[in-house]
Amino acid sequence: MVRDSILEEEAAIASERADQGNSIEAEILERPIGSLPSLREPIQVDRRATLRAVIDRLNQERAGCVLIVDEGQLVGVFTERDVLTKLAGTAIDIDRTPVEELMTRDPECLTLEDGIAYALNKMTIGGFRHVPLVDLHGRPAGVVAMRHIVEYLVDLFPRGVLNLPPSPNLAIARTREGA
Repeated sequence: MVRDSILEEEAAIASERADQGNSIEAEILERPIGSLPSLREPIQVDRRATLRAVIDRLNQERAGCVLIVDEGQLVGVFTERDVLTKLAGTAIDIDRTPVEELMTRDPECLTLEDGIAYALNKMTIGGFRHVPLVDLHGRPAGVVAMRHIVEYLVDLFPRGVLNLPPSPNLAIARTREGA
């Protein structure tokens, strides 16, 4: 009898956890990127802007990515990673070189209406930290960054994430208990 009661309680807990997991999965699959609260207007620069101007803009805006436009249409992206992998240690004159020479052309994009799961897919499969968002006419509408998705996930589990001890080592017993 006690055993049956324990088994019933364990089954109820497992069912509750499965339901919670399904609702989180549905939330991520169905919630549109545009609903992420931390999204902001995209930073846009003309394709002819100098690398110095673009890097200065990245620093001023405290951003990791700018969208490169030509006549209002998205033509590329330039990221902080591009500064490290394409520019650092080279003899490129950042005061004369236009960003279009080092930008990533025709980047993979999503829309504000696409689900968060699509952003996760592009970031995971493509190795991107930023995905441009465009409207139906190819005009920049935003940028979803890995940071936006992490903040969203923290919002889904606020107690579990925000109430952690300051260091993982503080939560681990230094000696075996009961030994």
